[in-house]
Amino acid sequence: MPTRPEDVGLSSERLARIDSHLKRRYLDPGKIAGALTLVFRRGHVAWLSPQGLMDRERGVPMAEDTIFRIFSMSKPVTSVALMQLYEHGHFQLDDPVHKSISAWKNLRVFQAGSYPQFATAPCERPMTIRDLLTHQSGLTYGFMQRTNVDAAYRELGIGCLDKRFDGDLDDMVARLAELPLEFSPGQAWNYSVSTDVCGHLIEHFSGERLDEYLRRHVFEPLGMEDTGFQVSDEKIERFAANYTRGPGKELILGDDPERSHYRRPPRLLGGGGGLVSTAGDYLRFCRMLLGGGELDGVRILGPRTLALMTRNHITSGLDTAQAAAGIYTEVAAPGTGFGLGFSVTLDPVRTGVTGSAGEFAWGGAASTVFWVDPVEDMIVIFMTQFMPSGTFNFRGQLKSIVYGAITD
Repeated sequence: MPTRPEDVGLSSERLARIDSHLKRRYLDPGKIAGALTLVFRRGHVAWLSPQGLMDRERGVPMAEDTIFRIFSMSKPVTSVALMQLYEHGHFQLDDPVHKSISAWKNLRVFQAGSYPQFATAPCERPMTIRDLLTHQSGLTYGFMQRTNVDAAYRELGIGCLDKRFDGDLDDMVARLAELPLEFSPGQAWNYSVSTDVCGHLIEHFSGERLDEYLRRHVFEPLGMEDTGFQVSDEKIERFAANYTRGPGKELILGDDPERSHYRRPPRLLGGGGGLVSTAGDYLRFCRMLLGGGELDGVRILGPRTLALMTRNHITSGLDTAQAAAGIYTEVAAPGTGFGLGFSVTLDPVRTGVTGSAGEFAWGGAASTVFWVDPVEDMIVIFMTQFMPSGTFNFRGQLKSIVYGAITD
């Protein structure tokens, strides 16, 4: 049960602005169907508010235990899982990826041409596992709509939101070996399928399928009972509908929970964006992060490993704005670095948004967001199901309200 906000240094009256803001700006005008906001501070849930509908077509109200597609909020989970294997000595961050994926030994960089005829040049150095964890690998996403390389991804269905790749993780990694990189590893920051490749590395190092590894080493130890790659029949009534924006800015049903592909076991276990979860489950994951890798006496990661993950790893200490090769990020890029699976706030003044240096975060394609602020001992999770994620600045608006509600 939520505690009184005042007991953890927050104002009830000011936190109530979250609901009024979302109702006035988004729910009443029909811009989104529903939302759930959770604020956790000093060991207690101070605000937990479901609003609107999780399924507009069936009139089902949003609930505290609604199951959401979290898309790229899967990335921190997969990154934590890979770093567990780092703690077992399976690899070092600067190991070449081709030590584990032999077909990637001779990766090359795009120079000209289009799929399948590319002119390429050798990489200046091999891609490392650190490059994958930090999106400095030279890989990309099919939805970028920016270069001839991402056009090839779209042609093959790799890293696309509207076209599913027809193979498994091994197949995807094999196809990527045939495509050029956008840039030589370490030279830029570009959001990409890198975390899906991290999922492949988890399978390589552990000898387990990605879904089984995550279940045994992350979800079950943390008590995340509703998180996984599919929604079982007994949970389908809690699965939210996903919506997109039509040409007239109207809300359109994009993925009906009754007919969703999430009802079937996926062939491709997408560690970069394939998970579903609840706010309660994701809070347990975030509490483990805030607790230095431990929750309720169960240690998932060592505190020093987590501290390393939440430092900026971008080459030369640049932020994502300075290092970006592409135009897509989930965060306000100035003043924001990137660690091993998370964005990291370097300078709140440069971000232009209230917050703390050292805060780490990420979001998902259906406009879900979270952040963990160790300075304020606080976690905020926002869940909705609306695509594309960059349409509305939910993160910035919520940060203005939530930090404005801190009274001590």
